[in-house]
Amino acid sequence: MPLNLTLKPNEVVLINGCVIRNSDRRQTILIESQGDIVRQRDLLNDSEARTPCKEVYFFIQTALLDSHVREKLIPIIQKKLGQLVPIFHDEMSQHIFEAASHVSHEDFYKAMRALRPLMDYEGKLFDMLNSRQVVTAAE
Repeated sequence: MPLNLTLKPNEVVLINGCVIRNSDRRQTILIESQGDIVRQRDLLNDSEARTPCKEVYFFIQTALLDSHVREKLIPIIQKKLGQLVPIFHDEMSQHIFEAASHVSHEDFYKAMRALRPLMDYEGKLFDMLNSRQVVTAAE
């Protein structure tokens, strides 16, 4: 099934490791074969991968972008996903299991997408923790 990809002006997308930047107009491209595709906005840089969820996301992203390291990364990713399960409640752990399933099928983009809600939740938890520390320090 072909993929219709609508790019915003100047948006960057990576297709099979090739960096493609759109012109100054909105464009739609049709991708008719299987490929490793990710938008730049969905990528983390290594300095952002400082939380458990973001670290796993970064490993999955690396597997998506570099086919030469996939085989080595898959067991590491699965182990790290397994370590997240006891940390999050049932509703959030469903995203972990979904990501693990996608990794098993080497569908890394879908695995990244499955972790997005978990990363948002993790961010809220860290924000709450930081606000408590500020209140405690002020007392």
